Amino acid sequence: MTEEEVILVDENDNPIGTMPKLEAHLEGKFHRAFSVFVFNSAGELLLQQRAFDKYHSAGKWTNTCCSHPRPGELTADAANRRLKEEMGMACELSPVFSFSYRAELENGLIENEYDHVYFGRTDILPVPNPQEVADFKYITMEALELSLVHDPTVYTEWFKICFDQVIEQYRKNSY
Repeated sequence: MTEEEVILVDENDNPIGTMPKLEAHLEGKFHRAFSVFVFNSAGELLLQQRAFDKYHSAGKWTNTCCSHPRPGELTADAANRRLKEEMGMACELSPVFSFSYRAELENGLIENEYDHVYFGRTDILPVPNPQEVADFKYITMEALELSLVHDPTVYTEWFKICFDQVIEQYRKNSY
């Protein structure tokens, strides 16, 4: 099995090469990523708790799913692929916004990503892949806002960084 690669990008998300995923995170290379936020018809967000043996951010709560497109793969296709692989579900996803961030993580790893954010809506319950996901829950945006203030350490760095934009878009788009 070959090591998974990420797409290195410039500040405008133009591809400039590829690199093995772990190497990119060790060197803090800027690369393309995506984050998926799935809401149910009650407007609750589906969160996942990352599996406890993930190489970074293990056991932390985060958005419905996230990952990196493969070289040659459209970001929207990758978001749909990973939603199925991680959460065992599918729904229509819409691009909402993009953001860039850099965060130093445990084990000397660095997330340095141009992250495409997708929203979806479904009442289909997830069937998570236990290699990827330890647990899941639905939460109101109000309860999540409070939790992020009172217990931020249980959430992934990228989730905390993009949350203000997520809630702004959530309110604007009436999810």
